[in-house]
Amino acid sequence: MPSDQTQNFEDELSPEYHFDYQKAKPNRFAVGQKTQKATVVVLDEDVAQVFTTPESVNKVLRALIKSMPQSAGDETA
Repeated sequence: MPSDQTQNFEDELSPEYHFDYQKAKPNRFAVGQKTQKATVVVLDEDVAQVFTTPESVNKVLRALIKSMPQSAGDETA
């Protein structure tokens, strides 16, 4: 017999949650994950239509980096 003190819990979801990713820890049970750090960047739709893979984006960005001056301190006024 159910007790009079039994509570009826409803499954309510908040419309938004705020997570502190600074406190996040890696999943120790995940096997074979890449150990290198990755940064996620959202591309605008027109750019994403041209660069459809992470490899294509990285290739173009690396070429751009090579064509840039090494540092702002190298330039003389």
